[in-house]
Amino acid sequence: MKTKLTKMIMSSLAFTCALVCLVAVIAPGTSGTARAAADAHVCSVGMLRGLYLWTFDGYQNFSGNPVPKALLQGLQFNGNGTVTVPFGTANIGGTIVIDTGGAVGTYTVAADCTGTLLFGGLGGPSLNMYIGPGAQQLWITQTGGGPGDGTGLGVGTATRVP
Repeated sequence: MKTKLTKMIMSSLAFTCALVCLVAVIAPGTSGTARAAADAHVCSVGMLRGLYLWTFDGYQNFSGNPVPKALLQGLQFNGNGTVTVPFGTANIGGTIVIDTGGAVGTYTVAADCTGTLLFGGLGGPSLNMYIGPGAQQLWITQTGGGPGDGTGLGVGTATRVP
């Protein structure tokens, strides 16, 4: 009788251990998959809507001379591929421009959350951007154009204003 009871207890214990090991192996894989699905977000033009505060600094080319620049501007994204600058201040080479508002532009957004900004048509500044989760923050770098006689260099961040 004692041998039979010992075998039953050992079988139950082995089954319980196997079940616990199976759950331990499956659970991290499931949570990793769920976490990856939550982290993966698809972006679109329509997710950029509202006012963003944009800080941007770098250099602009004037006659072959790199001149430092720093900007603080509002970016009003309209959710349809158009953007306006309602207000702003710029410092280019020590010259301060208090009101840089009034510019209009276009933007694109790809499903992978990368995009472009273009102000003033083909001769204006062109920029690449990355849209963060929930479109709360944008990381932006200049890729061409702007004032002066050549491509500027600059990077900045735009944060959605609540």
